[in-house]
Amino acid sequence: MNPHLERWLRFAREDLRMAELAFEDGIHNQVCFHAHQAVEKTLKGCLEAQGQAPPRTHKLADLIRLVRGSLLTDLEPQLLQMDRFYIPTRYTDALPGMLPEGPGEGDAREALE
Repeated sequence: MNPHLERWLRFAREDLRMAELAFEDGIHNQVCFHAHQAVEKTLKGCLEAQGQAPPRTHKLADLIRLVRGSLLTDLEPQLLQMDRFYIPTRYTDALPGMLPEGPGEGDAREALE
């Protein structure tokens, strides 16, 4: 396996595990954040495996567009939904209308799926 991809995937697995642990404890904000991070790091690993330097962005939509091939075609709608979690899970004054009460259990469950 490509060593860059392997490193990104190791970090992604750690984020996914943190999301699972947070879900068990009902910490929905952190579930959504770490699930987003797991997807982001996986996409960045795919870019490196394709010989591209991953951009410094947290927007999954931007990363998906850069990953070559049809690898993500079936998952793209769900992955794009994950973008709505990043800002509100990091900033208390998130953009108006973006998860105004913060992520709930349903959001956390969706993020893990």
